[in-house]
Amino acid sequence: MSVMHKIMGFLGLENEEYVEEVVEEREEEEEAYPRRNTFSRASNVVPIHAAREKEGIRLMLFEPRHYSDAQDIADNLRQRRPVVVNLQRVEKDQAKRIIDFLSGTVYALNGDIQKVGDHIFVCTPEHVDIQGTISSVVEE
Repeated sequence: MSVMHKIMGFLGLENEEYVEEVVEEREEEEEAYPRRNTFSRASNVVPIHAAREKEGIRLMLFEPRHYSDAQDIADNLRQRRPVVVNLQRVEKDQAKRIIDFLSGTVYALNGDIQKVGDHIFVCTPEHVDIQGTISSVVEE
């Protein structure tokens, strides 16, 4: 080594040049190998009711004749479909039992049940709101 290298080494100048060269080499290596995203895979998680929401809401109409028809109505509520029930063709005691059954179903699903006419009820699952009033119902 020359005297000049010894003085530069003593002053620490020689080491800085070496460090700069190493940093420049690393930058060149990084440019040669571009970074890749290793987490580019799409998520396979889909909300449970997402497919049904894309199809739209289907309103179901029922006119039960027997108490046993209440289970079909409740099954539609469980599938998150709003239901309109016309109880005009059912005996009074059967109609009361059907409404009691549907009230329990709606309660379990965090839904709502409302009377919209004489012997006509609307049952809705959670996240379906009923707005407005019908004057004949308000007067009763």
